[in-house]
Amino acid sequence: AFPAGPKLLTYAVKVVVQSLQLLRLLLTMKLQNPPGLPGIAVAWLVCALRGTTFIIDWHNYGYTIMALSLGAAHPVVRLAKWYEHLFGRLSTLNLCVTNAMKNDLQKNWGIEATALHDRPASVFGKTSLNLQHELFCRLANTYPEFQHPGSHRCSGLIQHVFFSTEDEDFSILLKALEEYEGYIRGGSLLPSLVCVITGKGPQKEHYRKLIDSLHLDHVNICTPWLEAEDYPLLLGSSDLGVCLHKSSSGLDLPMKVVDMFGCCLPVCAISFNSLPELVKHDENGLIFRDSAELAEQLKSLLSGFPSLDGKLGAFRAKLCSSRDQCWDDNWDQTVLPLLRSLSLPEP
Repeated sequence: AFPAGPKLLTYAVKVVVQSLQLLRLLLTMKLQNPPGLPGIAVAWLVCALRGTTFIIDWHNYGYTIMALSLGAAHPVVRLAKWYEHLFGRLSTLNLCVTNAMKNDLQKNWGIEATALHDRPASVFGKTSLNLQHELFCRLANTYPEFQHPGSHRCSGLIQHVFFSTEDEDFSILLKALEEYEGYIRGGSLLPSLVCVITGKGPQKEHYRKLIDSLHLDHVNICTPWLEAEDYPLLLGSSDLGVCLHKSSSGLDLPMKVVDMFGCCLPVCAISFNSLPELVKHDENGLIFRDSAELAEQLKSLLSGFPSLDGKLGAFRAKLCSSRDQCWDDNWDQTVLPLLRSLSLPEP
């Protein structure tokens, strides 16, 4: 924790302290970007001191994340952008998570990078019925919404959100669920929903109060914080995923969708520039722009549930039949040849 005070002073103290911590850690460890400030400069210094190759794994731009709360014109954000441009060009090898970021790095930064799309870890997959039963029984002891998730007229909806990040507008999901409730009250033959919103953060209690103020009879919303080993099991037990991540730069991809796809879980995801590199609209999921469009997609996908004859079943079958290689295989195929070309030791 850092002392309260003017933001410029707080950032300065934070950077100095983290620089010293990173300098110590990086003698035996490596980092990815973000965090770029002060990570990139410290990593470059350590590589220079040790005579090793400087490699950056670009997952986003740190300055665009800072701009979400401070604004693009803030002096700290402008300094962070200059800093990333300067030290980013000192790297020997660069990896990035999308083709869009690869093109942006080349066009606007003069950096040549290799696109390495994220893949799900091996723990993500479809959850067996026995494991689903054990998981729901255990969670039901704390969260009553899990007592009857297997009902033939009840569908499981999963969303992972951090209740403190500005790149996710949580109200979009709540408005869509209200509209979904209205469809049922209006006579639409739709299943009831158990909507599980996992995550934590300083705004969680604020949103919990908003959820409690909703008058929903056919949508139960649960906000647990799961143990790490339970999260993939819950993804593999769900019927539909929702992603609200919009990307601060528009150039990265939501890891939560990668994990959902690893579980053959179809997704409705909010639109931004690079998203089609992962979510193929009307092939493995749907892309929406606002709460009204999300509500319509929920209605369309869940009509006829639990039958697998509709679009939801087709998406799931598509994901299961075209599962990408795992993270380790992807790394071996894409990155190891680059390391060998530089005569670097393989990790």
